Amino acid sequence: MKLSDFGYDLPSEYIAQHPLKQRDSSRLMLLNRKYRNIQHHTFQQIVDFIDPGDTLVFNDSRVIPARLKGTIEGIGKNAEILLLKRLDDGIWEALVRPGRKLPEGARVAIYHDKSGNATAIIATIIQRLDNGLRRVHFPDEAALENLGEMPLPPYIKARLEDRERYQTVYSRVKGSSAAPTAGLHFTPELLDNINQKGINLAFVTLHIGLDTFQPVRAEDPRKHHIHTEFGKVPEAAAALLNKTRESGRRIIAVGTTSVRLIEAAAQKGIIQPFEGPVDLFILPGYEFKVIDAVITNFHLPRSTLLMMVSAFAGREFILQAYEEAKEMGYRFYSFGDAMLIH
Repeated sequence: MKLSDFGYDLPSEYIAQHPLKQRDSSRLMLLNRKYRNIQHHTFQQIVDFIDPGDTLVFNDSRVIPARLKGTIEGIGKNAEILLLKRLDDGIWEALVRPGRKLPEGARVAIYHDKSGNATAIIATIIQRLDNGLRRVHFPDEAALENLGEMPLPPYIKARLEDRERYQTVYSRVKGSSAAPTAGLHFTPELLDNINQKGINLAFVTLHIGLDTFQPVRAEDPRKHHIHTEFGKVPEAAAALLNKTRESGRRIIAVGTTSVRLIEAAAQKGIIQPFEGPVDLFILPGYEFKVIDAVITNFHLPRSTLLMMVSAFAGREFILQAYEEAKEMGYRFYSFGDAMLIH
């Protein structure tokens, strides 16, 4: 297995810069793993491909405005802090740029606005960690909600006018540094239609952190170090998912984060209630324990997410589907179109 096995070319014009006006009007590619065929629909039709008694698993994590901008005290240069994981009251694990110039004890002034005229809070670097990470202390943690910007991926250059368009309509638990983007296609009306058909909804939480921003650099992907992210599978969700399996119905994960969490909770054969760090890295060759189908967006070349869907559907089939998506003008990445792999 080589990193280059998961590469493909994507001209920049295929990368969606804006969310569609109507969430569920995006396109939906239907991939059948057994027969290796591909069909094309709209996301509004997804209810037609899910049966009564099946259970959809949603990640209800909510994105925090995690990108903070300021200046380094004593130097005056601009700095950026990207919040990744809350460790304690007022203490966060974060990516800090420029990291090399920020030793322990360095202070970053975070401003009320881009003019830099009024300091809101002072962030202090309290510990250097591996991979350019820092532990950062904020004296007024409550202020971060208003001071931060939404942490859009670097391939999205356009300004996001409405913060809620980078949240799922069912987001509830604050803590992610990126959206679980497969869920962005759902609307309250679509969820009602799904529920009325007798399809179950299970909600779990996985706070998306560092690996969304860290590319795979090892030529052998098996040597890539994946970081932990906080996850929670409530007892009610675990019971519903196990009941779904026992009745012969399908567990359908909405997004790769739901796949990762549920598979991590099912390593003993049944889905256990769970709360804690998740470090499961799914590569081709992994034997899925409980997931029967996946709703997902189109992922970056050589990414851990592309490796996961390749493990689920086969690398060659996934790359074939990506080429067909390009030919048919699908929109890629966070604000792009979706696929249902079953």
